[in-house]
Parts: sequence; structure tokens; C-alpha cells
Amino acid sequence: MIPLIAITGGFASGVFLRSLFSFGWELPVFALLLAGIFAAASFLTPRHAYAAAAIFCSFIALGMMRADAADTPLSDTFASELRHRVSYEGVVVADPDVRDANQRVTIRVESNGESAKMLAVVPRSPTVAVGDRVHVSGTLLVPQPFDDNGRTFRYDKYLERDGVRFILNFASIRVTGTAPWYSIPAALARIKHSFLDGLSATLPEPYASLAGGIVIGGKSGLGKELQNNFIRSGLVQIIVLSGYNVMVVAEWILAALALTKLPRRWGAAAAALAVLLFVFIAGASATALRAMLMALIALYARTTGKSYAAGRALLVAVFLLLLWNPLLLVFDPGFGLSVAATAGLIWLAPIIETLLSFIKSAFWRNVVATTLAAQTAVLPLLMYDMGLFSIVALPANILVAPVVPLAMGLSALAGFTGMAFGTVAPLAGIVLAFPAYLANAYLVFVAQKAATFPFAAFTLPAFPFWLVLAAYAALIYIYLASSKRFSTTLQFTLSKNAST
Repeated sequence: MIPLIAITGGFASGVFLRSLFSFGWELPVFALLLAGIFAAASFLTPRHAYAAAAIFCSFIALGMMRADAADTPLSDTFASELRHRVSYEGVVVADPDVRDANQRVTIRVESNGESAKMLAVVPRSPTVAVGDRVHVSGTLLVPQPFDDNGRTFRYDKYLERDGVRFILNFASIRVTGTAPWYSIPAALARIKHSFLDGLSATLPEPYASLAGGIVIGGKSGLGKELQNNFIRSGLVQIIVLSGYNVMVVAEWILAALALTKLPRRWGAAAAALAVLLFVFIAGASATALRAMLMALIALYARTTGKSYAAGRALLVAVFLLLLWNPLLLVFDPGFGLSVAATAGLIWLAPIIETLLSFIKSAFWRNVVATTLAAQTAVLPLLMYDMGLFSIVALPANILVAPVVPLAMGLSALAGFTGMAFGTVAPLAGIVLAFPAYLANAYLVFVAQKAATFPFAAFTLPAFPFWLVLAAYAALIYIYLASSKRFSTTLQFTLSKNAST
């Protein structure tokens, strides 16, 4: 475990430093020199600490170099056309983000033999889909950081993590051709929208949009007021695609396969394929990819008969994702929050649960412990990124935690029912979707009541990031001290039982 912590921690530290500061080759070389010194010390005086320090410093250097390689300049062809009215032919490569007044369409365009991804801000009409060939024109700009509640949001880097380097403002778009039949991304997007249409056929708004949000992350019809209610109540994580959705789906798949007579390898392969399809249909966000990797590692362990350690799986998933895209660490808030919440569930929840022995119900003890662990783990980062502190988040999450998996299952059933009966027997679809309506109505009720509670949430002034690091250092210390105390108590109890 310690070498894996050194590898992931070192690589993440190197990526973090290079993401915030620009420097040359001297600092990575210095880190490698330190690694050599620690390696020599480990050879002369064998100690695990020296070996771990050598690994840590080596991967700091590798993280710096990987982040530096990702910091590429703008294409000369497109940079020369900045602040001009331009026209391009391109292909829609991501599901459009439809808003109240416009839609934002990610397009890959080509010009003079070079290609680039850009975000076109266009009217809501015409409707475009993944894989469509389009003609787009607008004013070419580069994204700019902006201030939000005293905090600087690096919107340019936030888009760059998805490869988007340019924005087309005041743009118009025209579809010139539909996606070819063999386009897998287009087929997956059509499945997603068929499911969302099925929900719209069986559930009224805003419950149809909420059902889409808790299953596959589609929340365009929620409305700004209801979205703000979920944010103020600390329940925003249930209306966006997160690792929790993937975890629940993976558990359902494993439970279903356990009832079949498939051989273990075939069952694991079917489960892995199902998880992959779900993640890529839903849009493959970084949080979903993290959960997908952890689920695939669990499936591999189950197939081979090896033990599965969730902590190791989290470290491996984080390392692989940062190796693939180092911009995720600093410039994707959702990724950091997802990792923090998962770490809280893995390492803090068991300790908190032992402190809640006065709660006699094992079910509610687990609900309170996991909710408290996740909320505690994300709180420093959440307050730093958004400046929002919700005093009702903990009770609101405890109230909805047992219902969310049920709402996901019932909403999935409502969507499939709408796909099957929406046009043939709409009344039958509505009747079958009524339990999903009740579950989603409950979630809306909790979010609305919690958000309207006096002083439910308030905005904190901006504070330095070192306070976030200090908070997590304190959590790590509490975990280590509690784990040591728990281990000592357990050994004492076992020795006492053995002696009697």
C-alpha cells in the first residue's frame, strides 16, 4: 500500500505544482536528484521510509513532466483568426448543452490541415446531435478566467481538460449531414436521448428531468430555481452523473449476474461491458470514469479470486486518470470532489460508524456514518471551490440517502417503460411509472424544504488553498490516530478472549 501511495501521491503532487506554476527543467531534475539520494540511503540503510521517499520524488518529477507535456500552445492557424468572424465545417463531438436561452455545442473543425475542438454558443434551434456534420460561423475567441464570489474560475483550463481551446460566440449553426450509421458515439447518444424521451413520456416535469439526472446525468429541464435548491440543500451530487451512479449500477449488475448460471468469467465480462456502456452512454465524465475503473478492478478481483481493496483501487484509478489527463486534478472541481468523497467513504466511514454504536439500527448507523464521512471529506474542497456552506446538507443527505438507489431503479424502469409504451399505450406507461414519480417527488420535497430553511446556506469569503491542505492533513492525522487506537483495542480484546 505504501509504494502505491508514494506513486500516486508523488505523481499528483508533480501535476499539481506544474498546473499552478510555470517552470523549466530545473525543478524536475532537482526532484530526480532527491530521488537518487533517498534511493542511495535506502540501499545503504535499508528503511521503508527512504524507499518510499525515493519513489515519491521520482513520481513528482514524472508528474511535472506529464503536466508540462499537456500544456500545449494554441494552433497557429486558429490563433491567427482570433476576434474575427469565421466559418468552419465540422462534426459535433459531444452532447449539446441545452440551456434556457441557447445551446452550447462542442464541434471538431478543420482548417488548413489542422483540427481543433471549439465550443459554439448558438440558438436553441436547430436541434443538433452527436455525429452531425455542421456549418458553423461566429466570432472566434479563447475562453477567459472569470471571478465568482471572489474566486477565480479558470474557465479556459476547465474547457481545455476536454480538449476545447476556442469559443465561437454569437454563432449560427446549420446541419449539413447526419451521423453515419457506424458512428458509435452517435448511437450511444441516441440511446441516451431515447431514454430521456421515455422519461418525458411517463413523468411530468420537473420529475422527468430529475429522474434523468439521477440515472444518467441529464438535468436540462430542472429549471434554475430547482437546481439552486439542490445546491443550497447540499444535494447537487444526486442530479449530476457521479461515481455514485456508476457504483449503484455496478452493484445491480453484479446482483443480477449472481442469480444467473453464467460462468464467473462470462459473468464478469458481461458486467464489465454493461458498466462501460452505461458510462459512455451517460457521457463519460471524469467522476464516472473514476468509478468505472474501480468497478472494473473489483470485477477483475472477483473473477480471479483475488482480494479487492477499495483504497488501492482508488489510488490506481486516480493515477491512471491523471496520467491520461493531468488537467483533471486542478481544473475539474467535480473530479476532486468525487475522489475526496470516495476516500471519505473508504477510510473515514468505518471509524465514524464505530463511534455511532449508540444508534441501534445497523441500517441507519451505516447511513449516518457514510453520509457524515462523505460530507466531511468534501467540505474543505467544496468551500474553497464554491464558497458555499450548507448547514442543512447533512440532515438532507441522511433523509435522501436510502431513497436515491430506489429512485434510480424506479426511474430506470420508468424510462424503459416510456421507451416501450410511450406511443403505443401511454396510459400504461404512466401507471407503471407512478412509483418513480413518488420517489422523485420526495427528493424534490426534501431539497425544496431544506433550501428554504432559514440560513440554510451562506457564502464564505475566499481563503488561501493552504487551509484546504491543512484541513486534509488534520483528517489524515485523525484517521491514522483512530486506526491505531482501534487496532490496539482490537488486539487487546482478542488477547483477553484468548486468555479466558
